[in-house]
Amino acid sequence: MGPMASSRRDLAVRASVDQGLLSPAEPVVALLDTEGVRASAAALTSAFAAVTDAPVLHAFAVKACPLVPVLRLLHEAGLGAEVASPGELALARAAGIPPGHTVLDSPAKTPAELREALALGIAVNADNLQELARLDALIASAPTASPLGLRVNPQVGAGSIGALSTATATSKFGVALRDEGARETVVRAFLDRPRLTRLHIHTGSQGVPLALMAEGVGETYALAEEINRAAGRQQIDTLDIGGGLPVDFGSDEETPTYAEYARLLADTVPGLFDGRYRLVTEFGRSLLAKHGTVLARVEYTKTSGGRAVAVTHAGVQLATRTVYAPESWPLRVLAYDAGGRPRTGDVTVQDVAGPACFAGDLLATGRALPLLRPGDVVAVPDTGAYYFAHHYAYNSLPRPAVHGFTADEDGGVTFTAVRDAQTLAEIVAESGGRHADALLRRTGRSAG
Repeated sequence: MGPMASSRRDLAVRASVDQGLLSPAEPVVALLDTEGVRASAAALTSAFAAVTDAPVLHAFAVKACPLVPVLRLLHEAGLGAEVASPGELALARAAGIPPGHTVLDSPAKTPAELREALALGIAVNADNLQELARLDALIASAPTASPLGLRVNPQVGAGSIGALSTATATSKFGVALRDEGARETVVRAFLDRPRLTRLHIHTGSQGVPLALMAEGVGETYALAEEINRAAGRQQIDTLDIGGGLPVDFGSDEETPTYAEYARLLADTVPGLFDGRYRLVTEFGRSLLAKHGTVLARVEYTKTSGGRAVAVTHAGVQLATRTVYAPESWPLRVLAYDAGGRPRTGDVTVQDVAGPACFAGDLLATGRALPLLRPGDVVAVPDTGAYYFAHHYAYNSLPRPAVHGFTADEDGGVTFTAVRDAQTLAEIVAESGGRHADALLRRTGRSAG
């Protein structure tokens, strides 16, 4: 995100107040910069087109932003979908993403999930050898056009966030290649299954350096070459290299870039791009994070222990990772006045708190900002992935509305509804409202 995008953000904050999207009645909303999303999609496709003529499917990791209009926007920009659950597959289908542009990954696929994917012709990456055996049985009873692959874990190590490092010695994902006898078992699994034509790798995401990502891809490429030599033909024709490009949450800069990563792969794994292999990528956070902003009204301000505290309507229900693991997931907070203009004035160290009823519900601690006042607006940028689309229903707080926006050359902002705000009636319905008396009924036999 560069200066133009930050200017669009400022315009959208002001317009959200002027147009009543953010108000005392709707004190928290989420915004998505559609021009920025399109720019990221174009940057991804052009980065790989610059280093290879081989076909590349860029499958957006639906888990990063499972909203149908977002998936449709990315589909129109030339991207497919990587799904990891029946729900995500349903979202991708609702967005119009065809089976040929969809990839199913998950460490716990049920027989029903696999049957659906195979019937549709969706590419399936098996997570383990037991799943391969399950696929053998399913295909024997119902032939499929689905491309089939196996996820492997090159065990190259972890990044700075252990929970997002998927190529560690004991990762739950894939077949661990460095375990005793595992590599030979994987080669044999391919030789025994001529229709198994893909290898899948994902080293991790936020906190994983590009060099480690490239090392994981290189290990998987070497395995593909080994399997093809053993088969005496090019059995493996597609390498799914996952995603994981990290995001800079400390500034408006988009760094590292897709172009940097593609060039690094071209330098370190040149055979990857020589045209013999089709490629699949699975980027998520890096496509959406920079283009989302959460806006929340400041409801009250106070001083506690000499520290200024602003109580807002955005907290753990939206920024769950940040609240529970602030060292790993820090977010910036930008201050605007009640009219949506950048707040000016003396900078004061203050806490920015959310609405949930526990002490740790803090968006930021000891942050230097112009002193916030009741009615002001805080903007939390870089939240387009894994934030407002992953609601955490603490205190039965409702999911906020999500609006896409575009800004014209004259500064006018147009909003489009992406997701409606959750109503209180919907909260009651999801919380068993139809079954209010269910636990009052006596069921079964009573003890005699």
